[in-house]
Amino acid sequence: MLSRPTLLSQFLSDFLTKPLMASLSLPHSLPSLMPTSNPRHPSHQNLQFLPKSSQSQFYGLKLSSPSPVSLPFTSAAKTCISAKVSKGSVPSSFTLKDQDGKPVSLSKFKGKPVVVYFYPADETPGCTKQACAFRDSYEKFKKAGAEVIGISGDDSASHKAFAKKYRLPFTLLSDEGNKIRKEWGVPSDLFGALPGRQTYVLDKKGAVQLIYNNQFQPEKHVDETLKLLQSL
Repeated sequence: MLSRPTLLSQFLSDFLTKPLMASLSLPHSLPSLMPTSNPRHPSHQNLQFLPKSSQSQFYGLKLSSPSPVSLPFTSAAKTCISAKVSKGSVPSSFTLKDQDGKPVSLSKFKGKPVVVYFYPADETPGCTKQACAFRDSYEKFKKAGAEVIGISGDDSASHKAFAKKYRLPFTLLSDEGNKIRKEWGVPSDLFGALPGRQTYVLDKKGAVQLIYNNQFQPEKHVDETLKLLQSL
């Protein structure tokens, strides 16, 4: 028969180790502890979330993690949204066809400020508002010595019809296959269903001075870029 000190020692050992082992054997229950709008989602699926504080400029941004189970920690989210083209960097030149089917290189505009704005598609309500806002302020951009370039995945024929219909005085480039969009790291919206709306301002040396993302207030891209250009 075990003595009382031995029984007490065994009891304490079991009490201290069993809860610990239980906590280590519950990986599938961990996601249920995380904040989510639908607790019925299986734990093995990627969980996507949007911090309220970022909705003004990044509303609908898809945040995901490369790990098998995406945990919505702030640190992971910051890692995921970091763009390939960042403020202060000098993007590599690219060549795309414009609305007339002619090849245009980014390097062509070196020596003057350039506004490069990526938008989802021609003829959509938000993209039309944005394009017309750039058109209406185009003289201000010219006064600042800046060029405006719009980029989407539409082909040159679509761009030509879009530019003609709304009398757009600036260059539209066709990024079929979204190669440049991916290289620049433009984030998608609505959980990846909608190409992102992101604007870059490059200075005379080709360095990025502004990155502005706002899917649902397209006209604000014009205000923000002009504000920056006037300070250069």
